Amino acid sequence: MAAVPLPQHQNDSWYLSLLGLAESFRTANPPKIKLCIHCLESIFQFNPPPGIEARTHLQLGSLLFTHTKNTDLARSHLEKAWLLTQTVPGFDDVRYEAAAILANLYYKHQNQIQLAKSLLRKAISTSQPAPYWHFRLLFQLAQIHAWEGDNISACELLGHGAESAAMAGAYYTSVGWSSHQTNTRVMFMLSKAMLLLMDKKFHEVHPLLALCNSMLESWTGHPTHRETLRVYLLVLQVTNFLMVGQVKSVKPYLKQLQQSIQTITALHTDDEPPPSHPADLFQWLPKEHMCVLVYLVTVMHSMQAGYMDKAQKYTDKALMQIEKLKILDSSPILSTFQLMLLEHIIMCRLVMGQQSIAVQEISQACHVCHEQPKLFVTHGAQLHTLLGLYAMSMGCLDSAEGQLNAALRIMSNTMAASRLASSTHPRPQTESRLSQQPELWMFTSLNLAIVYLRSGKNQQLLSLLERINPDTYPSSSHAMTAAGYYIRGLQSFFQERYHEAKRYLRETLKMSNAEDLNRLTSCSLVLLGHIFLSLGNSRESMNMVLPAMQLASKIPDVDIQMWSAHLLKDLYHMMGDPIRAGEGGQMHYNFSQQQMNERFRSSQQIEHNLIQWLDGPCPMHLAVTDGPSHSGTIL
Repeated sequence: MAAVPLPQHQNDSWYLSLLGLAESFRTANPPKIKLCIHCLESIFQFNPPPGIEARTHLQLGSLLFTHTKNTDLARSHLEKAWLLTQTVPGFDDVRYEAAAILANLYYKHQNQIQLAKSLLRKAISTSQPAPYWHFRLLFQLAQIHAWEGDNISACELLGHGAESAAMAGAYYTSVGWSSHQTNTRVMFMLSKAMLLLMDKKFHEVHPLLALCNSMLESWTGHPTHRETLRVYLLVLQVTNFLMVGQVKSVKPYLKQLQQSIQTITALHTDDEPPPSHPADLFQWLPKEHMCVLVYLVTVMHSMQAGYMDKAQKYTDKALMQIEKLKILDSSPILSTFQLMLLEHIIMCRLVMGQQSIAVQEISQACHVCHEQPKLFVTHGAQLHTLLGLYAMSMGCLDSAEGQLNAALRIMSNTMAASRLASSTHPRPQTESRLSQQPELWMFTSLNLAIVYLRSGKNQQLLSLLERINPDTYPSSSHAMTAAGYYIRGLQSFFQERYHEAKRYLRETLKMSNAEDLNRLTSCSLVLLGHIFLSLGNSRESMNMVLPAMQLASKIPDVDIQMWSAHLLKDLYHMMGDPIRAGEGGQMHYNFSQQQMNERFRSSQQIEHNLIQWLDGPCPMHLAVTDGPSHSGTIL
């Protein structure tokens, strides 16, 4: 409610008194919003001048929008504030803040998307003399376009923002980039790079990130501003590598990111001087949110690389941080981070044979989507994929098939809806929504292929394999392509075409070793060991199985360990070594008992019934658990 200095009027004591009383009610503990609104409304009884009237409408509209469900009355006040300031000079803050809040109300609460866009465009067209508001409104309109899947228009707006920031003061001198508005310019450029990355336009992303890196290297601004932008840049670079499955190549960038976030947390931001220009007030994320995000990308890397214990450790830290932040911070991005962390740790749990914890965490993910319904729209396919993986690990192949097909169906419906929107309202940007699905589609399809193999559904398998052939499917992910070759090798093994299987698996090994995809390496090694055993070549089989067991133990991957132990028992028996054969048999028995006990425990939980949910909103009566404790220990 804080106001910019208002012009003094000879009889303005009534206004200042009412405003002060309203502010005291607003800041009371607990706030007395109703009394605050009454004080502001009484200002109109004094027939205030247009400027004061406009600001009072803005304050009332903002309060009603934030603290009540009366969006129609909030809209009325905000629209009056916007209209009144069109002819009142010196009230830019009132005019453009009213536009920003009103557009947010139109879009989020009244679904009047075109009205929100039109208002923001009009405000942007007149806001150049007020750089802070000009840039803020550009960001807001770009965000709406991005939410609508119109990344092309969003990128155009962000590009315009970067050019405007450059014209407003970011220039190159012999000593480097001027700090004046460089912060804002790089913010626009990195935001554009993020959208290009979402659309997998890597040829446009890379030069943009290189330019941002050059600007930050030469920038002489405050260390906190520079490091904050460096974290943004490094997050995009790390995400770029992870999106294409280059787990080994990302390591130096991830290390820099972790060092950079440590630098930010060590800086004393309270001693930081205020920005020299209001347009430099923009911040990418609060420091606390950045810490959570760095944990998240570290978890993503650990999972892809096969470091499950490390992924669990950082997930525990991140989720505890989110719980603390949510007490005072209702930002939706925290729920997004929470959901993504759960998605990754659930996959880790399943690899480690912890189904009973995994299904509780799937329930937690359902609760997060229930609290933030928009997340279910964007993550519904992921939830069904996770349930499919869980059902696979439980040996419930029919349920696994149903869940994975449900995930594919959601993705197909999303693409069909995008095509329909494109044909009804032609616009090239609908491509962006389609381009966000292929890797998840490939991952889900590969797991469905394993289900078909294990179920003996050869006709469905052949039909699916035609669509996920790594030689013809244009995947941008190194990891997905390598996994595609593994599935082909697995199919050939089931059909006893061993030489063909070896050819596919060697391709998988070559690709997985190149990028430290440890779990895929261990899967390929143990399958090659099984093939050599089937061919009677015990020496080559042993050369595959022993490193597979060592790698699986390091991950740890219970299924590969159990498979390897079974092969070691047979190999040592063939080699006439009954003691080691007995050890292998005992090891296999221990893993089998561990898996049977865990499956039984998990099947007794009510959340297990989620595997029957194939359509519609999540059945919350099944997602009843508060979820496992994230204390850093395995329950």
